[in-house]
Amino acid sequence: MSLSPPPPLIIAGGGLAGCLAALALAQRRPETPFLLLEQGQSFGGNHIWSFFDSDVADEDRWLIEGAIERSWSGYSVHFPRRERVLAAGYNSLTSDRLDRLVRGSLRPDQYRLGATIADVKADSVRLGNGETLAASAVIDARGPDALDGLDLGWQKFVGREYRLAAPHRLERPIVMDARVEQTDGYRFVYCLPFAADRLLIEDTYYSTDPHLDRDRLGRRIEDYAAARNWQISALEREETGVLPVAMGGDFDRFWPVGSPVGRIGLRGGFFHPVTGYSLPDAVRVAMTISAQPDLATLGHRLREEAARLWRERRFYRLLSRMLFQAAAPDERYRVLEHFYRLGPDVIGRFYAGQSTMADRLRILSGRPPVTIGRAIKALLA
Repeated sequence: MSLSPPPPLIIAGGGLAGCLAALALAQRRPETPFLLLEQGQSFGGNHIWSFFDSDVADEDRWLIEGAIERSWSGYSVHFPRRERVLAAGYNSLTSDRLDRLVRGSLRPDQYRLGATIADVKADSVRLGNGETLAASAVIDARGPDALDGLDLGWQKFVGREYRLAAPHRLERPIVMDARVEQTDGYRFVYCLPFAADRLLIEDTYYSTDPHLDRDRLGRRIEDYAAARNWQISALEREETGVLPVAMGGDFDRFWPVGSPVGRIGLRGGFFHPVTGYSLPDAVRVAMTISAQPDLATLGHRLREEAARLWRERRFYRLLSRMLFQAAAPDERYRVLEHFYRLGPDVIGRFYAGQSTMADRLRILSGRPPVTIGRAIKALLA
């Protein structure tokens, strides 16, 4: 008598976090049956994710190496009263490369595209067509649609990748150019020079409102390009994003104790409270999942990890409150301008979410970039 194979671990959502979890399992736990579900016809959506070399441990970099589109040896920042070039490795992944990596690394029985997910439970996933898939455990990686209980601001952006009529002459990424008009909160422009005539220009701003005016930001991108005499030959792609920035909240309300379904990515609160970036956490969590010996306790283990990070990142939520509450919208750039006076190592550990106590003291030291009264009010909020 033959026995039925055990039901697989199901990863519900084929964005960055879900894909990295699947890739880590395929490499490190090839004996573990799993199924990666994605509602679209490709993995990763339409995105670019960037990270500093110091964001990802050297021993974990193999997980994302195949999805990297371009790497640079440094980057620049520009503010009204401060400009710097920092010699820190910077890298960008694209969803196209991530999609190819997943398809090339997983077997056809380990993933399923075009699978609209209607509901997830601890032991099953119900699809939009009514089909129910049994699971040994379920990981919910469907994105930031369940952030109740968190006090949030938003980092919003539109990015356009252009083919130019002539070289742009940028030697390195511009991570922040805050010399632009400051409207509706801290605003900056972000540029990635993928080739001599291929450039991503992204208009980004921090806002208390998650609404994104795509057309308005598109016009601002075109104005920025024109002001720098970059002649646009063709628009090759466009992406948008609204990332959560955490100022506070009730973690137990966000992820109740005893919740049976594990969460990863933005849905699990695995993102930097100030930047909203999730790639460093996605790599670390993928490695945690692939090392978990008992899938039955995976949901509990992921909640433990999310709760630990929530406690440890209280300082970053304080900085988010400073950014949103301690200065008028058109003066918020001063907080980041002040931050970029620091040493490269301090800046690198900040982006990696690994600031030491000494780093934190340095970040808060010096002449305050905002009024003392409003800063104290934000600190005590």
